[in-house]
Amino acid sequence: MAFKRISDLGDLTGKTAVVRVDLNVPMADGVVTDDTRLQAVKPTVDAVAAAGGRSVLLAHYGRPKGTVVPEMSLKPIVGALADVLGRSVGFAELGDELPDAPVVVMENTRFFAGEEKNDPELAARFAALGDVYINDAFSAAHRAHASTEAIARLLPCAAGETMGAELAALDKALGAPQHPVTAVVGGAKVSSKLAVLEHLVEQVDHLIIGGGMANTFLFAQGYRVGASLCEKDLKDTALKILDNAAEAGCSVHLPTDVVVAREFKAHADNSIKAADAVADADMILDAGPETVKALKAVLAVSKTLVWNGPMGAFEMEPFDAATVALAREAARLTAEGALLSVAGGGDTVAALAHAGAKDDFTHISTAGGAFLEWMEGRLLPGVAALG
Repeated sequence: MAFKRISDLGDLTGKTAVVRVDLNVPMADGVVTDDTRLQAVKPTVDAVAAAGGRSVLLAHYGRPKGTVVPEMSLKPIVGALADVLGRSVGFAELGDELPDAPVVVMENTRFFAGEEKNDPELAARFAALGDVYINDAFSAAHRAHASTEAIARLLPCAAGETMGAELAALDKALGAPQHPVTAVVGGAKVSSKLAVLEHLVEQVDHLIIGGGMANTFLFAQGYRVGASLCEKDLKDTALKILDNAAEAGCSVHLPTDVVVAREFKAHADNSIKAADAVADADMILDAGPETVKALKAVLAVSKTLVWNGPMGAFEMEPFDAATVALAREAARLTAEGALLSVAGGGDTVAALAHAGAKDDFTHISTAGGAFLEWMEGRLLPGVAALG
Protein backbone atom coordinates (compact mmCIF):
# COMPACT_ATOMS: atom_id res chain seq x y z
CA MET A 1 0.00 0.00 0.00
CA ALA A 2 1.03 3.60 -0.54
CA PHE A 3 1.90 5.68 2.49
CA LYS A 4 3.62 8.99 3.16
CA ARG A 5 7.12 9.34 4.52
CA ILE A 6 8.50 12.09 6.77
CA SER A 7 9.84 13.95 3.75
CA ASP A 8 6.26 14.23 2.46
CA LEU A 9 5.30 16.27 5.54
CA GLY A 10 7.39 19.19 4.29
CA ASP A 11 9.18 21.80 6.36
CA LEU A 12 8.66 21.13 10.07
CA THR A 13 10.41 24.27 11.32
CA GLY A 14 8.73 25.36 14.52
CA LYS A 15 6.46 22.33 14.45
CA THR A 16 6.10 19.33 16.74
CA ALA A 17 5.79 15.78 15.49
CA VAL A 18 3.84 13.35 17.66
CA VAL A 19 5.72 10.11 17.08
CA ARG A 20 4.43 6.65 18.09
CA VAL A 21 7.44 4.50 18.93
CA ASP A 22 8.24 1.18 20.61
CA LEU A 23 10.00 1.63 23.95
CA ASN A 24 9.25 -1.86 25.28
CA VAL A 25 12.85 -2.51 26.28
CA PRO A 26 14.03 -5.04 28.87
CA MET A 27 14.88 -3.51 32.23
CA ALA A 28 16.75 -4.82 35.28
CA ASP A 29 16.92 -2.77 38.48
CA GLY A 30 15.83 0.32 36.57
CA VAL A 31 18.51 -0.07 33.91
CA VAL A 32 17.90 -0.80 30.22
CA THR A 33 19.63 -4.10 29.39
CA ASP A 34 19.05 -4.08 25.61
CA ASP A 35 18.70 -0.79 23.72
CA THR A 36 17.84 -2.29 20.31
CA ARG A 37 14.40 -0.69 20.24
CA LEU A 38 15.81 2.63 21.43
CA GLN A 39 18.29 2.55 18.54
CA ALA A 40 15.34 2.04 16.18
CA VAL A 41 13.85 5.38 17.32
CA LYS A 42 16.91 7.42 16.33
CA PRO A 43 16.48 7.58 12.51
CA THR A 44 13.02 9.13 12.83
CA VAL A 45 13.99 11.60 15.57
CA ASP A 46 16.97 12.62 13.42
CA ALA A 47 14.75 13.02 10.35
CA VAL A 48 12.27 15.22 12.24
CA ALA A 49 15.13 17.35 13.58
CA ALA A 50 16.63 17.65 10.08
CA ALA A 51 13.25 18.95 8.87
CA GLY A 52 13.32 21.59 11.62
CA GLY A 53 10.91 19.98 14.08
CA ARG A 54 10.95 18.38 17.49
CA SER A 55 9.56 15.03 18.57
CA VAL A 56 7.03 14.15 21.26
CA LEU A 57 7.12 10.38 21.71
CA LEU A 58 4.10 8.22 22.51
CA ALA A 59 4.67 4.64 23.63
CA HIS A 60 3.27 1.94 25.87
CA TYR A 61 5.16 -0.25 28.29
CA GLY A 62 3.85 -3.58 29.53
CA ARG A 63 0.16 -4.23 30.16
CA PRO A 64 -1.11 -1.88 32.89
CA LYS A 65 -4.67 -2.31 31.56
CA GLY A 66 -5.76 1.31 31.79
CA THR A 67 -4.49 2.04 35.30
CA VAL A 68 -1.38 3.77 36.58
CA VAL A 69 1.23 1.18 37.50
CA PRO A 70 4.38 2.97 38.74
CA GLU A 71 6.59 0.00 37.84
CA MET A 72 5.52 0.46 34.20
CA SER A 73 6.38 4.14 33.94
CA LEU A 74 8.48 5.20 30.95
CA LYS A 75 10.42 7.73 33.04
CA PRO A 76 13.34 5.33 33.83
CA ILE A 77 13.96 4.92 30.09
CA VAL A 78 14.59 8.64 29.46
CA GLY A 79 18.30 8.63 30.36
CA ALA A 80 19.12 5.62 28.20
CA LEU A 81 17.15 7.11 25.29
CA ALA A 82 19.02 10.40 25.60
CA ASP A 83 22.31 8.51 25.39
CA VAL A 84 21.21 6.70 22.24
CA LEU A 85 19.78 9.81 20.55
CA GLY A 86 22.61 12.11 21.58
CA ARG A 87 19.98 14.72 22.43
CA SER A 88 18.34 16.15 25.51
CA VAL A 89 15.16 14.22 26.32
CA GLY A 90 12.38 15.53 28.55
CA PHE A 91 9.51 13.67 30.19
CA ALA A 92 5.88 14.65 30.71
CA GLU A 93 2.51 13.27 31.67
CA LEU A 94 -0.51 14.00 29.50
CA GLY A 95 -1.90 17.35 30.64
CA ASP A 96 1.47 18.70 31.76
CA GLU A 97 3.15 21.61 30.04
CA LEU A 98 5.74 20.09 27.75
CA PRO A 99 9.36 20.71 28.76
CA ASP A 100 11.56 22.75 26.43
CA ALA A 101 13.52 19.87 24.94
CA PRO A 102 14.09 18.63 21.37
CA VAL A 103 12.61 15.26 22.36
CA VAL A 104 9.92 14.58 24.96
CA VAL A 105 8.76 11.16 26.16
CA MET A 106 5.14 11.07 27.27
CA GLU A 107 4.03 8.72 30.03
CA ASN A 108 2.80 5.21 29.19
CA THR A 109 -0.19 5.47 26.84
CA ARG A 110 -1.72 2.36 28.38
CA PHE A 111 -2.16 4.13 31.71
CA PHE A 112 -5.35 5.39 30.01
CA ALA A 113 -8.26 2.99 29.56
CA GLY A 114 -9.14 4.74 26.31
CA GLU A 115 -5.87 3.74 24.64
CA GLU A 116 -6.78 0.12 23.91
CA LYS A 117 -10.39 1.14 23.16
CA ASN A 118 -9.22 3.43 20.36
CA ASP A 119 -11.04 6.24 22.14
CA PRO A 120 -11.37 9.33 19.90
CA GLU A 121 -11.30 11.72 22.87
CA LEU A 122 -7.98 10.33 24.08
CA ALA A 123 -6.69 10.41 20.52
CA ALA A 124 -7.62 14.09 20.34
CA ARG A 125 -5.61 14.76 23.51
CA PHE A 126 -2.63 12.99 21.97
CA ALA A 127 -3.08 14.93 18.71
CA ALA A 128 -3.12 18.22 20.60
CA LEU A 129 0.51 17.61 21.53
CA GLY A 130 1.73 18.43 18.02
CA ASP A 131 1.17 19.40 14.42
CA VAL A 132 1.84 16.15 12.56
CA TYR A 133 1.70 12.46 13.43
CA ILE A 134 4.33 9.84 12.63
CA ASN A 135 3.91 6.14 13.33
CA ASP A 136 7.26 4.42 13.79
CA ALA A 137 6.04 1.43 15.80
CA PHE A 138 5.36 -1.46 13.45
CA SER A 139 5.29 -3.77 16.49
CA ALA A 140 2.09 -2.02 17.63
CA ALA A 141 0.58 -1.57 14.17
CA HIS A 142 -1.66 -4.63 14.49
CA ARG A 143 -3.62 -2.91 17.25
CA ALA A 144 -6.28 -0.25 16.56
CA HIS A 145 -5.45 1.91 19.56
CA ALA A 146 -5.84 5.63 20.20
CA SER A 147 -2.11 6.23 19.70
CA THR A 148 -1.82 4.07 16.56
CA GLU A 149 -5.09 4.41 14.64
CA ALA A 150 -7.52 7.12 15.81
CA ILE A 151 -4.83 9.80 16.07
CA ALA A 152 -3.83 9.25 12.45
CA ARG A 153 -7.28 10.52 11.45
CA LEU A 154 -6.68 13.84 13.20
CA LEU A 155 -3.29 15.05 11.94
CA PRO A 156 -1.24 14.97 8.73
CA CYS A 157 0.47 11.60 9.08
CA ALA A 158 3.37 9.56 7.79
CA ALA A 159 5.37 6.43 8.46
CA GLY A 160 8.59 6.88 10.41
CA GLU A 161 11.98 5.86 9.06
CA THR A 162 12.03 2.48 10.80
CA MET A 163 8.38 1.75 9.99
CA GLY A 164 8.89 2.76 6.36
CA ALA A 165 11.91 0.51 5.99
CA GLU A 166 9.97 -2.34 7.57
CA LEU A 167 6.99 -1.95 5.26
CA ALA A 168 9.22 -1.73 2.20
CA ALA A 169 11.05 -4.92 3.20
CA LEU A 170 7.83 -6.78 3.90
CA ASP A 171 6.38 -5.76 0.56
CA LYS A 172 9.43 -7.17 -1.19
CA ALA A 173 9.07 -10.41 0.79
CA LEU A 174 5.40 -11.22 0.22
CA GLY A 175 3.70 -8.23 -1.40
CA ALA A 176 5.62 -8.26 -4.68
CA PRO A 177 8.39 -10.84 -4.22
CA GLN A 178 10.83 -12.42 -6.59
CA HIS A 179 10.04 -16.11 -7.04
CA PRO A 180 10.73 -18.79 -5.99
CA VAL A 181 9.62 -17.72 -2.51
CA THR A 182 10.39 -19.94 0.48
CA ALA A 183 8.89 -19.60 3.95
CA VAL A 184 10.31 -21.19 7.09
CA VAL A 185 7.69 -21.57 9.81
CA GLY A 186 8.76 -23.20 13.03
CA GLY A 187 7.97 -23.18 16.70
CA ALA A 188 6.11 -25.30 19.15
CA LYS A 189 2.47 -25.35 18.10
CA VAL A 190 0.54 -25.45 14.85
CA SER A 191 -2.44 -23.92 16.65
CA SER A 192 -0.56 -20.64 17.19
CA LYS A 193 0.20 -20.26 13.47
CA LEU A 194 -2.76 -21.83 11.69
CA ALA A 195 -3.71 -18.64 9.88
CA VAL A 196 -0.08 -18.10 8.86
CA LEU A 197 0.20 -21.56 7.33
CA GLU A 198 -3.17 -21.30 5.60
CA HIS A 199 -2.16 -17.99 4.01
CA LEU A 200 1.39 -18.94 3.08
CA VAL A 201 0.51 -22.06 1.10
CA GLU A 202 -1.33 -19.73 -1.29
CA GLN A 203 1.61 -17.31 -1.53
CA VAL A 204 4.91 -19.20 -1.52
CA ASP A 205 6.57 -21.85 -3.64
CA HIS A 206 8.20 -23.74 -0.77
CA LEU A 207 7.01 -24.05 2.84
CA ILE A 208 9.51 -25.45 5.33
CA ILE A 209 7.85 -26.55 8.58
CA GLY A 210 10.07 -27.11 11.62
CA GLY A 211 10.07 -27.35 15.39
CA GLY A 212 7.25 -28.99 17.29
CA MET A 213 4.89 -27.96 14.50
CA ALA A 214 6.53 -30.47 12.18
CA ASN A 215 5.67 -33.30 14.58
CA THR A 216 1.97 -32.58 14.18
CA PHE A 217 2.26 -32.80 10.40
CA LEU A 218 4.31 -36.01 10.61
CA PHE A 219 1.69 -37.53 12.94
CA ALA A 220 -1.08 -36.48 10.55
CA GLN A 221 0.66 -38.43 7.80
CA GLY A 222 0.80 -41.58 9.90
CA TYR A 223 4.27 -41.30 11.43
CA ARG A 224 4.86 -42.23 15.06
CA VAL A 225 6.22 -39.28 17.03
CA GLY A 226 6.77 -40.99 20.39
CA ALA A 227 6.84 -38.61 23.36
CA SER A 228 7.34 -35.54 21.16
CA LEU A 229 5.35 -32.34 21.44
CA CYS A 230 2.42 -32.89 19.10
CA GLU A 231 -1.11 -31.53 18.69
CA LYS A 232 -2.78 -34.75 17.68
CA ASP A 233 -6.23 -33.17 17.67
CA LEU A 234 -5.13 -31.05 14.70
CA LYS A 235 -4.54 -34.05 12.45
CA ASP A 236 -7.38 -33.20 10.07
CA THR A 237 -6.36 -29.52 10.00
CA ALA A 238 -2.78 -30.43 9.13
CA LEU A 239 -3.94 -32.72 6.33
CA LYS A 240 -6.19 -29.97 4.97
CA ILE A 241 -3.24 -27.55 4.89
CA LEU A 242 -1.18 -30.14 3.01
CA ASP A 243 -4.03 -30.66 0.53
CA ASN A 244 -4.39 -26.91 0.00
CA ALA A 245 -0.65 -26.61 -0.54
CA ALA A 246 -0.74 -29.34 -3.20
CA GLU A 247 -3.61 -27.60 -4.98
CA ALA A 248 -1.75 -24.27 -4.89
CA GLY A 249 1.50 -25.77 -6.17
CA CYS A 250 3.33 -25.14 -2.91
CA SER A 251 5.92 -27.77 -1.92
CA VAL A 252 5.80 -28.52 1.81
CA HIS A 253 9.08 -29.71 3.34
CA LEU A 254 9.02 -31.78 6.54
CA PRO A 255 11.91 -33.57 8.29
CA THR A 256 12.95 -36.87 6.73
CA ASP A 257 15.34 -37.56 9.59
CA VAL A 258 15.21 -36.26 13.14
CA VAL A 259 17.33 -35.88 16.26
CA VAL A 260 15.71 -37.63 19.22
CA ALA A 261 16.42 -37.84 22.95
CA ARG A 262 14.75 -39.30 26.01
CA GLU A 263 15.26 -36.14 28.13
CA PHE A 264 14.42 -32.52 27.37
CA LYS A 265 17.69 -30.93 28.42
CA ALA A 266 20.90 -29.63 26.92
CA HIS A 267 23.43 -32.28 25.88
CA ALA A 268 20.99 -35.11 26.61
CA ASP A 269 21.96 -38.43 25.06
CA ASN A 270 20.62 -38.31 21.52
CA SER A 271 20.60 -40.09 18.21
CA ILE A 272 19.62 -39.48 14.61
CA LYS A 273 16.74 -41.53 13.25
CA ALA A 274 14.68 -41.68 10.12
CA ALA A 275 11.39 -39.87 10.58
CA ASP A 276 9.56 -43.19 10.34
CA ALA A 277 11.70 -44.89 13.02
CA VAL A 278 10.85 -42.88 16.14
CA ALA A 279 10.35 -45.03 19.26
CA ASP A 280 7.61 -44.54 21.84
CA ALA A 281 9.96 -42.96 24.41
CA ASP A 282 11.72 -40.70 21.90
CA MET A 283 11.27 -36.93 21.81
CA ILE A 284 11.97 -35.25 18.48
CA LEU A 285 14.04 -32.16 19.34
CA ASP A 286 15.55 -31.16 16.00
CA ALA A 287 15.65 -31.92 12.30
CA GLY A 288 18.44 -34.25 11.21
CA PRO A 289 21.44 -33.66 8.91
CA GLU A 290 19.83 -35.19 5.79
CA THR A 291 16.89 -32.84 6.23
CA VAL A 292 19.24 -29.89 6.60
CA LYS A 293 21.07 -30.90 3.42
CA ALA A 294 17.77 -31.04 1.50
CA LEU A 295 16.61 -27.69 2.89
CA LYS A 296 19.87 -26.01 1.93
CA ALA A 297 19.14 -27.14 -1.62
CA VAL A 298 15.73 -25.46 -1.40
CA LEU A 299 17.35 -22.21 -0.26
CA ALA A 300 19.85 -22.44 -3.10
CA VAL A 301 17.06 -22.17 -5.70
CA SER A 302 15.08 -19.52 -3.81
CA LYS A 303 15.08 -15.79 -4.49
CA THR A 304 13.07 -14.71 -1.45
CA LEU A 305 12.92 -16.09 2.11
CA VAL A 306 10.48 -15.32 4.92
CA TRP A 307 11.36 -16.87 8.29
CA ASN A 308 9.38 -17.16 11.53
CA GLY A 309 10.24 -19.72 14.20
CA PRO A 310 13.14 -22.12 14.91
CA MET A 311 13.67 -25.57 13.42
CA GLY A 312 14.12 -27.26 16.79
CA ALA A 313 14.86 -26.71 20.48
CA PHE A 314 17.52 -24.16 19.55
CA GLU A 315 17.98 -22.96 23.14
CA MET A 316 19.69 -26.27 24.00
CA GLU A 317 22.80 -27.69 22.38
CA PRO A 318 23.05 -29.81 20.32
CA PHE A 319 19.41 -29.40 19.33
CA ASP A 320 20.19 -26.05 17.77
CA ALA A 321 22.06 -27.63 14.86
CA ALA A 322 19.36 -27.46 12.17
CA THR A 323 18.35 -23.90 13.03
CA VAL A 324 21.98 -22.74 13.06
CA ALA A 325 22.89 -24.49 9.81
CA LEU A 326 19.87 -23.22 7.90
CA ALA A 327 20.23 -19.68 9.29
CA ARG A 328 23.88 -19.52 8.31
CA GLU A 329 23.12 -20.78 4.82
CA ALA A 330 20.41 -18.14 4.39
CA ALA A 331 22.82 -15.48 5.68
CA ARG A 332 25.54 -16.62 3.27
CA LEU A 333 23.20 -16.54 0.27
CA THR A 334 21.94 -13.11 1.32
CA ALA A 335 25.45 -11.74 1.70
CA GLU A 336 26.25 -13.01 -1.80
CA GLY A 337 23.21 -11.17 -3.20
CA ALA A 338 21.45 -14.36 -4.21
CA LEU A 339 18.61 -14.15 -1.66
CA LEU A 340 16.35 -11.52 -0.12
CA SER A 341 15.73 -12.66 3.45
CA VAL A 342 13.20 -11.29 5.93
CA ALA A 343 12.70 -12.70 9.42
CA GLY A 344 10.66 -11.71 12.43
CA GLY A 345 9.38 -12.68 15.86
CA GLY A 346 11.14 -12.80 19.21
CA ASP A 347 12.26 -16.44 19.12
CA THR A 348 13.34 -16.07 15.52
CA VAL A 349 15.52 -13.05 16.20
CA ALA A 350 17.08 -14.85 19.18
CA ALA A 351 17.72 -17.95 17.07
CA LEU A 352 19.34 -16.00 14.25
CA ALA A 353 21.48 -14.08 16.72
CA HIS A 354 22.50 -17.38 18.33
CA ALA A 355 23.53 -18.63 14.89
CA GLY A 356 25.55 -15.48 14.21
CA ALA A 357 23.40 -14.93 11.13
CA LYS A 358 21.24 -12.00 12.19
CA ASP A 359 23.35 -9.19 10.73
CA ASP A 360 23.44 -10.70 7.24
CA PHE A 361 19.66 -11.04 6.75
CA THR A 362 18.14 -8.40 4.50
CA HIS A 363 15.67 -7.35 7.18
CA ILE A 364 14.97 -8.42 10.76
CA SER A 365 11.69 -7.41 12.38
CA THR A 366 11.57 -7.30 16.17
CA ALA A 367 7.77 -7.28 16.01
CA GLY A 368 5.94 -10.32 17.30
CA GLY A 369 2.18 -10.18 16.85
CA ALA A 370 2.34 -7.62 14.05
CA PHE A 371 4.79 -9.75 12.07
CA LEU A 372 2.60 -12.83 12.45
CA GLU A 373 -0.54 -10.96 11.41
CA TRP A 374 1.32 -9.63 8.38
CA MET A 375 2.28 -13.23 7.51
CA GLU A 376 -1.42 -14.07 7.81
CA GLY A 377 -2.14 -11.55 5.07
CA ARG A 378 -3.98 -9.09 7.28
CA LEU A 379 -4.00 -5.33 6.71
CA LEU A 380 -2.72 -3.90 9.98
CA PRO A 381 -4.88 -1.05 11.40
CA GLY A 382 -1.89 1.14 12.28
CA VAL A 383 -0.60 0.81 8.72
CA ALA A 384 -3.98 1.21 7.03
CA ALA A 385 -4.50 4.50 8.91
CA LEU A 386 -1.45 5.96 7.19
CA GLY A 387 -2.88 5.41 3.70
